[in-house]
Amino acid sequence: MTSPRPSTELTADEARRIALRAQGFLGTPDRRAGVRGVLRHLGAVQLDTISVLARSHELIPYARLGAVGRKTVENAYWTETHAFEYWSHAACILPIEEWPHFAFRRRAYRDRPHWNHDLPEGTYEQVIKQLRAEGPLTATELGGAKKTSEWWDWSGTKVAVERALMYGEVVCVERRGWKRVYDLAERAVPEALLHDELDDTECLRRLVRLAGQSLGVGTRADIADYHRLKAEQVDAVIADSGLVPVTVEGWGKPAWADPQALATPPRGRHRTTLLSPFDSLIWERARTERIFGFTHRLEAYVPKPKRVYGYFAMPVLAGGRLVGRVDPAREGRTLVARQVTLDGPKAVPAVAQALVEAASWVDCTDVRVERVDAPELRAPLIKALADL
Repeated sequence: MTSPRPSTELTADEARRIALRAQGFLGTPDRRAGVRGVLRHLGAVQLDTISVLARSHELIPYARLGAVGRKTVENAYWTETHAFEYWSHAACILPIEEWPHFAFRRRAYRDRPHWNHDLPEGTYEQVIKQLRAEGPLTATELGGAKKTSEWWDWSGTKVAVERALMYGEVVCVERRGWKRVYDLAERAVPEALLHDELDDTECLRRLVRLAGQSLGVGTRADIADYHRLKAEQVDAVIADSGLVPVTVEGWGKPAWADPQALATPPRGRHRTTLLSPFDSLIWERARTERIFGFTHRLEAYVPKPKRVYGYFAMPVLAGGRLVGRVDPAREGRTLVARQVTLDGPKAVPAVAQALVEAASWVDCTDVRVERVDAPELRAPLIKALADL
């Protein structure tokens, strides 16, 4: 694909600030819109099973809005049909109005010739019949999620309902104790949105535009990764997506930007906060290194002896920079910083502030620091915590 000649040149710092504003970390957040506003602004909020301070889909609005109640977060997502869960960047909560734009993915699943799990004859039809009569239901309520205790050994019922979810016949309408709660799409999705009428090109054009708006500025790889599109899918629609070509100092690759992001310079207050490793600001490692000069890697699935920063190391954002990492834990009402990595002495006040605010949010009354990678910064960090 031959890209149009870029009309705008951005410095690396301008691109970083545009990205921060696009992700809700620069400027005053719209508190009236709350969690639902964050979801629509980002376009996707990733789900994950790991819960240390809180689950990732709770941490993401917290990072932008501050100490919003955890029950408030759940209600904002799942009540009054404001969201649905589907495969985007990963398993994500998505704004309900985007249902029609994932038709291309539902069609791809329906046309998929091979699956990892066999589906016993008649099971799919029985699941749909039971949901129609009794739903919403969890897989357990449908008859059991597993054949054995092995986590990957799904029952026929679980295979069927997950297949129906991918096809779009069934929707996850909430999480209950982390279990998906399923209902028929015909009941859960507003009638005006319940269709697969948009062709693949229109779906892809919309998702590319949304990704560009949520990123502010990004390379083709950045934009593709946001909703896990293929490079060729992005290439086919980006010229008509409404995004504009730009060059960014030091990026070395063509980039596209949201024209609204270029219209006014990013200004305002920076957030100081702990970030979930699954936050969309940092979920693409190459982009995070390019924008922040910061290597981010989730080590939860790395053998303990090989971990460098800890099980669930959370980057610390302050002043528009990533200034350190904290691997947190909770013991009763104490937030434990099991391992802290600081980008020099100037990071100490910000990391202390982020720890104290996070502790308060999860109802912890104390913060205890265990290991600091730079031992000479341990005492200053403990003093900064005591002064807050």
